[in-house]
Amino acid sequence: MELITLHRRAVEQWAARVAAIKKDQWVDPTPCTQWSVRELVNHVVAEELWAVPLLGGATVQEVGSQFDGDVLGEDPAGRARLGADEAVAVVDTVVPGGGRVQLSYGEEDMGEYVRQLCADHLIHGWDLAAATGGDTFMDPELVAEVGAWFVGREASYRGSGAIGPRASTAGDPQSDLLAAFGRSSQWGPSHVALARFSAAFDSGDVNAIMARMTDDCVFESTGPSPGGQRHEGQAAVRAVWEQFFRETRDAKFTDEDTFLSGDRACVRWRFTWTSEDGSEGHVRGVDVLRFRDGLVSEKLSYVKG
Repeated sequence: MELITLHRRAVEQWAARVAAIKKDQWVDPTPCTQWSVRELVNHVVAEELWAVPLLGGATVQEVGSQFDGDVLGEDPAGRARLGADEAVAVVDTVVPGGGRVQLSYGEEDMGEYVRQLCADHLIHGWDLAAATGGDTFMDPELVAEVGAWFVGREASYRGSGAIGPRASTAGDPQSDLLAAFGRSSQWGPSHVALARFSAAFDSGDVNAIMARMTDDCVFESTGPSPGGQRHEGQAAVRAVWEQFFRETRDAKFTDEDTFLSGDRACVRWRFTWTSEDGSEGHVRGVDVLRFRDGLVSEKLSYVKG
């Protein structure tokens, strides 16, 4: 497929996903766990804004910080549409002549840079569709083109931290491509429920945490050993979290690995805190969770040692 056609179709598929976002979905979690829907859209639109001066011959230093932070403003959907149109226009105009571009890691072939943009639009378009309950079908021709290009680049992307570990795959081309980019084609309601619960827990807001748990929720703590303690219902579990955040300074959980299947999840984590003498303590452990109606109904916790 001609590169300009590939880029135009990838951007249009992305733009259609953005146009389908409902007003109350901009804060929702996405398969890119560090980004909400708005943050994901902001990332791609910023890339489009960067493409215009870079393909015009500017250096990274010359562009500077003008596209840092929020680029969506009061009308995120409208700004995204404008960014997509500008990106398509500059690629259509400049790329046929070929040349080089200056990127953050050095000089690069213009065609290679545009293929990077195509991959980002295609994969992040799927991210948006999965996050917002939209159509997650990806154009098979785009999947084939990006997949063939990415084969020789997957290791470098992963080594730089740009993508996560390779996910399991259903064996079809779309699932294989998503797996290569560290995504599960089965991403769905349980992933959303886990992301929302994890965000609430990271905030330390007990009200937010309990809003993400069912009325009949169950929590089994890691202590006292050897069997821990079982807490049932909103009032009992709330009391545990209130005591935990009251008595633990600088509490922070870092996910080391996550596996989801159906209504169950297994999360391997590292928990750190600050002791009274100022030193940092830590333990590593696992949570086994169950979801119901988009909420956590059961959280069973285990630690090493």
